[in-house]
Parts: sequence; C-alpha cells; structure tokens
Amino acid sequence: MVPASIVKNSANGKDLLFTDFHSFLSYKLIYGKIIRVATKKESRQLAAKKASRTTTRKVKDKWRSKEWYRVLAPDMFNKTQIADTLSDDKEKVIGRVTEVTMQDLTGDFSKMHIKLMFRIDEVNGFDAHTQFIGHSLTSDYIRRLTRRKHSKTDGVFDVLTKDKALIRVKPMAVTEKRIQVSQQQAIRDIMGRVISKEAENNLHAEFVREMLLGNISKNILKACKPIYPLKRVEIRKSEVIRLPTEKVVEAPSEEKISEEKIEEKEELVAKEEEPKATVEEEIPKEGEVSEKLKEVTQEGEEPKE
Repeated sequence: MVPASIVKNSANGKDLLFTDFHSFLSYKLIYGKIIRVATKKESRQLAAKKASRTTTRKVKDKWRSKEWYRVLAPDMFNKTQIADTLSDDKEKVIGRVTEVTMQDLTGDFSKMHIKLMFRIDEVNGFDAHTQFIGHSLTSDYIRRLTRRKHSKTDGVFDVLTKDKALIRVKPMAVTEKRIQVSQQQAIRDIMGRVISKEAENNLHAEFVREMLLGNISKNILKACKPIYPLKRVEIRKSEVIRLPTEKVVEAPSEEKISEEKIEEKEELVAKEEEPKATVEEEIPKEGEVSEKLKEVTQEGEEPKE
C-alpha cells in the first residue's frame, strides 16, 4: 500500500487524493498535466460495445440476404404446402422439423387432434421436400378418453414394413370399466400381433396411411372383443426410426392377372384360326380337281393326232 498523497492537478486546478497504488497508476503526467488513463476493465467494456455494434450491423445484412422456401409434404400427402421457412442458404434448411395437424392437410375437422411431424431432407430451388417422421395425439384429447373407473392399456412395438422401414408404434386401448392385469396383458399381446401383421403386409406409405386413418385401430378393436369389449383404441404416437431401405416392386393384382390371361387366350385363338383359313383356301374342291384332270388329258391327246 502507498500512503495517501495529494497531487496538484494543473488541468482543472483541483487536488487529487490517491489512497492506493492502483488508483495512482490510473493517472499519468503528460506535458505537465495529470490525465486519467482507462483501466483494463474499462478498455474491455469499450471493446465489447464496439463488437456488439458490429454484430448488429452484420445481422441486418444477413437478414436482407435471406430467402423464403416452401415446405412441401411427402408424396403420400400429395405434396401439399404445409409451411414456409426463411434462410440465407439452402443447406441450412435441411434438417428442420415442422409440425402440422391432420386437419390442415385433409380438411377433416374430426382429425384436428392428430399432429404430424415432417423433416426437410431435400431442397430443389425454393421447394423444400420433407419426410414423415412421426405423429402424436394432443394431450387434451387423451385426457378426455381416460377418465375415472376406466382402464388404459398402453404398448410400445417396433415393427418392420415390407420395404424395411423401422417404425415405433405406441397404441392405447381404453375400456369402460376396470379390468384385471391378465386381461390387459392379453390385450397388449393382441395389439402387438395386429400391428406387426399390418406392417409386414404393407409398404411404409401404406402403413402410415392405414395408421392415420384409423384402420389399424379398428382391427385391434375387433380382435380384442373376445377378451373384453373396448371403448376406444387409438395409436397415440409413432416414430419413424429408419426410413425404407429397399424398393419393393408391387405384384399385379388379381384383376390385372385375369385380364392378361384373357388377352393371351384371345391371341392364341386368333393364331389358331388364321392358319386353318389359309389351308382351306389352298385345298381345291372335288369338282375343281376333276375339271383340271380333264384339261390335262385333253392337252396330252392333241399332239398324238
């Protein structure tokens, strides 16, 4: 510590009192005048203020360079526009996730409790194409279904579709009265069998469509009737863990096969009939044969005379 000292300030004529060494160092004698010098802390604060000003200017410039991109749904939803996003580079758009209700896509008011999630995976021009990555039900809709003196049976199943897409499905079954634990386990097993069977027989897009339209829930409801009549069955959540890895060529339907068989039969019949007609034309009749023989004999007799 340095003892307190008084220094005459020739700049303003006032006396300065220094109580410690650090405060004494903050002043310098320049050309016979005592001038205050900024400390390290104050210099850092000034530098931070200057940096903040430059960053604000840069942000304004970036905002002007950004462009709007249209977010489109996958092919299974007819590539309808679901959102708009802003970015200065199309690579930054890839990976963004958007959420939309089923009502916005289909216009069906009864599907407003279903939330769909899409992730952008490709950008062409100003069109951002997405992939379906899962869905969920709103919390208020689930609360309306589960009330007092009701039993709710949940399940979590990972299933593979025909084109090797891995989907995690979380169904929910609600009964009108409370049931035993053994009955809940039996219902849970039936739910797993029905969902895995539907996944094995359908492609990724077809399975998602059946799940969102409620056809899988109806099949579970029918299969669980022998155990206990259910009040409601819903697929409360789904997650696409892995997208399809194989391209499966769909087999022709029974109608197409029957039409192709009929066409083949008609072609064969036509081919069989054509040769017969030509042979009949080439073979002369009995009367024509006798007349030709007479002509030949007469021509052979004339030279003898």
